[in-house]
Amino acid sequence: MATLFSKIINGDIPCYKVAENDRFLAFLDINPLVKGHVLVIPKIEVDYIFDLDDDILSELILFSKFVSRKIKSVFPCEKIGLSVIGLEVPHAHIHLIPINSIHDMNFSNQKLKLNPTELEVIANKILNA
Repeated sequence: MATLFSKIINGDIPCYKVAENDRFLAFLDINPLVKGHVLVIPKIEVDYIFDLDDDILSELILFSKFVSRKIKSVFPCEKIGLSVIGLEVPHAHIHLIPINSIHDMNFSNQKLKLNPTELEVIANKILNA
């Protein structure tokens, strides 16, 4: 059965895309911890990130690095935090989060409620960075 992320990749569910190539997709988290919170996924459906082939995992990290630079250029911050939890959706993914302190990556914090217009503006800023 296709995961939520596979449905996004296939265009069955819309997303706020910020970067894409033939193997990976990056899009805004619609329940972000902070503005600029992005999810990066491989286009192949693999549940556990460490089950990815070494080449794909390496390329996923390099693609995430590319996306993180775009995020940082739009959302000035001390660093872009990277988190891999992998329990929410059974499809390997990386969270990229603009941070100024460790508390900015606390997933028990209340998520932001952004409307579609705000999400579209943020996505376009990162996409065009």
